[in-house]
Amino acid sequence: MVASEPSNVADTARRDAVLESALLTFARHGYRKTSMDEVARAAQISRPGLYFLFSSKQDLFRAAVTRALEEDLVAVEKILTDSAEPLRDRLIGAFDQWAGRYVGPMSKDVPEVIEQNPDLLGPIIHTAPKRFEELVLTALGGAAETDVAQTLISASIGVKHQVESRESYVSRMTTAIRLLVPSGRV
Repeated sequence: MVASEPSNVADTARRDAVLESALLTFARHGYRKTSMDEVARAAQISRPGLYFLFSSKQDLFRAAVTRALEEDLVAVEKILTDSAEPLRDRLIGAFDQWAGRYVGPMSKDVPEVIEQNPDLLGPIIHTAPKRFEELVLTALGGAAETDVAQTLISASIGVKHQVESRESYVSRMTTAIRLLVPSGRV
């Protein structure tokens, strides 16, 4: 059971700071090796204070990942709708925001944790990737570009698990986007 929703701006800011610290701690140590004590230390909150906000590591993980995915989708939408940038650059930025920044420990640990605990993240595990695909598809020009959007997403998933750094991810996705998206597209 998660404690009641934050009642004011300070509570919301504190909760957001805890979630950010939790996400960084999960990324650094992986889900299994992260303890609530480690998150509390990283967030500069007492362990009882952390348990007041989140009753379990699963609840904390779900909230941290859900918040990150929702923020990523807002950022991706902003990137993809910035008509001042060429389409290829917008796509590179969107894929980097969506997947590139997660290259590393979580890219290997999280899928395994989710596979073993399919209900851990709830519906966002399906709705967030679908929303990302819709945003990419819209940027590409609609339903006629479904194959291109799905191919880029498939390439992104593969590349994310093959590279060791965000820079390598961006480099390989830049190649994929250049191969699949004509340069004259706006």
